[in-house]
Amino acid sequence: MPESSDDAARSGTQNADQNVVDDFGAEWSRFDQTGMGAAERAAVFQEYFGVFPWSVLPKDAVGFDLGCGSGRWAAEVHGRVGHLHCIDPSAAIDVARRNLSDATNCSFHQATVDAIPLPDGSMDFGYSLGVLHHVPDTQAGIAACVRKLKKGAPFLIYLYYRFDNQPLWYKAAWQLSDGFRRGISVLPEAPKYAASQLIAATVYWPLARTARVLDRLGLPIHSVPLSNYREKSFYSMRTDALDRFGTRLEQRFTRAEVLAMMEAAGLERIVFSEKVPYWTAVGYKK
Repeated sequence: MPESSDDAARSGTQNADQNVVDDFGAEWSRFDQTGMGAAERAAVFQEYFGVFPWSVLPKDAVGFDLGCGSGRWAAEVHGRVGHLHCIDPSAAIDVARRNLSDATNCSFHQATVDAIPLPDGSMDFGYSLGVLHHVPDTQAGIAACVRKLKKGAPFLIYLYYRFDNQPLWYKAAWQLSDGFRRGISVLPEAPKYAASQLIAATVYWPLARTARVLDRLGLPIHSVPLSNYREKSFYSMRTDALDRFGTRLEQRFTRAEVLAMMEAAGLERIVFSEKVPYWTAVGYKK
């Protein structure tokens, strides 16, 4: 008997881990991003899209958002392009559809990265932010996205970094936190959620606000953990604490590794953002 899509994902025959897919569906259903203010959303959008070459897109460009989640990026992108395909394997696709109900130029597809329902070589642009480090084969995921692009089309990606620009003590602190993630992520949904929210309140908020004070005093904050949250809302901290500690599959890459994967997928003229979050990069299909 042929495998169902869920069975295939669980057995590893798709480039997806169904437990991770289910976890993110639950996350974006709980944190649908309606609690984030417009100013904060615009600021976060600029952090991730600061290197994206809007000026090279053709008029009425058609592109895709791979791993759209709640549609938080699509909410900012769709008004700048002709059509946007929002793709997500989880139940979050229904959250995106609801959040973007007024967007007449968006299509919604529930699909994994290895089954993107778009013709190869058809897209004017694409992006996948904070997604492909959560699939079993990140390299294959990038390649699958690039195949959908026209020649010369840009692709924007963000992958968790491996702290290659941080001191050793910072990496050691992360290893400690990763031990907590491995334990928390396999808990049932209710205790997993409770643990993540406790971390948001007792770790994220104090460190972020400490960084804000140091920043306003003119002191360096590059190596202060969670300093990127210094001006963000507690809602964002709660969301990202669940995102970080609620997922069972997390991979991290150095800048050199991200560059190598992008090149191997057929991208060139690759540009990295030198600002947090690391590593956000854009390349163009050869």
